[in-house]
Amino acid sequence: MQPPITLGLREERDRLAMSFAEVAVDTPVGHDRTFTYSIPPSLDPRIGQLVRVPFGSRKLQGVVFSLSIDPQVGETCDILGISGNGPVLSDIQLRLARWVSSYYMCSLFDAVALMLPPGGRVRQRTYLVLGNAPTAPELSSLTEPEREMLAYLGRNKRVGEDRLLRAVGRGAKAALRRLEASGHVVRSHRQQGSLVGPKLREYTKLSPEAAAELPDRLKDLKRRAPRQAAVLSRLMKNETPIALAEARKEYGRTAINALLDKGWLQKESAAIDRDPLAGFSFPQAAPVTLTANQKTAGAEVRAALLDLSHTPRTFLMEGVTGSGKTEVYLAAVESCLQLRKKAIVLVPEIALTHQTIERFARRFPGQVAVLHSGLSAGERFDQWWKVQRGECGVVIGSRSAIFAPQKDLGLIVIDEEHEWTYKQHDASPRYHTRDVAARLAELTSSVLVLGSASPDVGSYHEVLGGRSRLLRLPARFFENGDRSTRTAADGGLASVEVVDMRRELREGHRRVFSRSLLREMGRCLENGFQAILFLNRRGSASYMQCRQCGFGLRCRRCDISMVYHRDVDRLRCHYCGDRRIPPPRCPQCRGFRMAYSGMGTKAVVAELSKLYPKEKILRWDRDSAGSPAAHEKLLEQFRSREARVLVGTQMIAKGLHFPSVTLVGVVSADVGLSVPDFRAGERAFQLLSQVAGRSGRGPSEGRVIVQTFQPENYAIKHAAAQDYRHFYDQEIAYRGEQGNPPFSHLIRLLYAHTNSALCEREAKRLSGLLREERDSWGLSDIEILGPTPAHPARLRGHYRWQLVLRGPDPRILLDKATVPQGWVIDVDPVGTA
Repeated sequence: MQPPITLGLREERDRLAMSFAEVAVDTPVGHDRTFTYSIPPSLDPRIGQLVRVPFGSRKLQGVVFSLSIDPQVGETCDILGISGNGPVLSDIQLRLARWVSSYYMCSLFDAVALMLPPGGRVRQRTYLVLGNAPTAPELSSLTEPEREMLAYLGRNKRVGEDRLLRAVGRGAKAALRRLEASGHVVRSHRQQGSLVGPKLREYTKLSPEAAAELPDRLKDLKRRAPRQAAVLSRLMKNETPIALAEARKEYGRTAINALLDKGWLQKESAAIDRDPLAGFSFPQAAPVTLTANQKTAGAEVRAALLDLSHTPRTFLMEGVTGSGKTEVYLAAVESCLQLRKKAIVLVPEIALTHQTIERFARRFPGQVAVLHSGLSAGERFDQWWKVQRGECGVVIGSRSAIFAPQKDLGLIVIDEEHEWTYKQHDASPRYHTRDVAARLAELTSSVLVLGSASPDVGSYHEVLGGRSRLLRLPARFFENGDRSTRTAADGGLASVEVVDMRRELREGHRRVFSRSLLREMGRCLENGFQAILFLNRRGSASYMQCRQCGFGLRCRRCDISMVYHRDVDRLRCHYCGDRRIPPPRCPQCRGFRMAYSGMGTKAVVAELSKLYPKEKILRWDRDSAGSPAAHEKLLEQFRSREARVLVGTQMIAKGLHFPSVTLVGVVSADVGLSVPDFRAGERAFQLLSQVAGRSGRGPSEGRVIVQTFQPENYAIKHAAAQDYRHFYDQEIAYRGEQGNPPFSHLIRLLYAHTNSALCEREAKRLSGLLREERDSWGLSDIEILGPTPAHPARLRGHYRWQLVLRGPDPRILLDKATVPQGWVIDVDPVGTA
């Protein structure tokens, strides 16, 4: 763990004079708020250290943010205890946490928790237990829910509130309030211990006493206890300790325990490094000759690393798919390490981390740490502390790795910076990694490199505004120099054909695959190459609908169509996971004309299997690969050409490099275009551009077939041309006309409840209050959009309504008005549907 910070004599004297601490407490409070606690003489907390403090009737965890001589309030409570030997958070991390808390309007401890070591956040759990027994008159007046509650607590002794309410059911909340008021039920609190820590292994070795006595007694011991003598002889010849479990297995538990009892053996413990890269071999990479554009980009980044006054310190690297952006990242990291600085490299999906790790581990052996949610808790724990101790020059991971405790940070790289997975959606704080990285780079004077073939519109707008610098890689990078028949003019990109599926239908071709796609597929496989088919929809059919009355079968808990999965013969909700058996009759009209419509990846695989029965076809989506190991196994099958056809969702569009893929087929480019979100066009363009980039990355020319019912759509047209600048110009014009980001900022307020009418009423009430506050303060440049049902309008049994604030700085309105508890605040949302 991190040793305590060493202070000079004056600083040490000043610190000892501090009597009060400002502590961020683990409880729901306003953003950027701390509480003042007094420091008892027996404790010596440091800034950045975890502490335990009283908070009402509870004892909670907190982090010390500052120390002072004078309190901020009249009355204070004492800190109860401190954790560890010193700070776990640096000054930079505390400053970043303050920014996250303030910008994303979350509690300060929620922001801090992102930076704590795995298992560092220890929460207090609240339970309900029986209090004083009701008297006979009280017992006769109890309601049925109250009787059930007391009986349930009598059987279970200590129960969580949610569990108790579920067990009693209707009327439980009111019953609990009454029983607590009368003292028949009381709340108890219990500190939850850390669920992860270092993994220790016990070893045994000779004790000093044994080393002195054994030469005289070993001969006799060999006769009386040969197993004891064998282990002692081994340790005398080789002083290396033996794992205790191994010794007991080889020589017997009785023999080892006897030697321990005699004091001839002694035990010691050592921590085991749970390294996720253990067992992998990463041979050193052969030197690569960079192109002129790559060298220029690398030199620009190196110049910024060398010169702290260099502005801007953010670079947007726009490189066509396959242009060798990773080689520039590698060169930039090498420059960073040469300057005795460290780096963080982020990828958008866990599925891509192994590919990225392999590239960096080959270039920087022994210097790479990995941090992402696909690791075990123990692996994350050990990797975090290795980074904190300064043992790793490069951290590679997904979204949350931006909070790694990387000291002496000099470079941050965000690959595929346009991806929506960099935004935290489902928990507070709802941060965007790109914005956090920009703030961290500012605090550490680091260089930030954003890379993409289809940059975020906001990121490109920053370039044109002079706030970041553009680096361009306009042509594909071929390590062997073989560009086949392609010329520099076309950048070596695959040729794209857009197929109008309306015309296919008019001309009598009603199959899932167009004539062009079937023709190119046959040619590709006949020539021994590989193909990828893309459809951003899982399952066998998109929905089930009655052909008689038009009723569509939707999830009972979510306002979303259920998807049919043929292999298990079940309808499944892809939001909440609910399953149901397909009904034989329509639930609405009772007719027998229920039919499946639409198509998912499973159905595409089934159709291809009929067309090419001798080919092994792989499917890659969340249903077929749910873990990093499953991702890697599937990709290895395709990489080794065990299978020549891969069907997948958006996972296949992100950063994968298969030189033998010469055909990409987009089964339906229309998926997602009809979503009511102003970013729908941008998402479609990026996804199509990325998936098209999987073709033709080797020496043979690539082909891309895009099937669509909207060939005139501007996003599809520009994606087919792989022309980002023309797409940007048209998209930014639309954004300007509508006043959407980057010409404004958005804040989404979301309310959810199991009661539909209550949810709508609360949304309208807050909408009215916000409009009153806006008008009273004269904030006419802030729009309040809504209230409207969210998309989906019902999720996991909860109805959802939303408000969206739009303007140059909508935060001003929220600083004036009070948003009640229960509302989710999402600053800079990536989806407002």
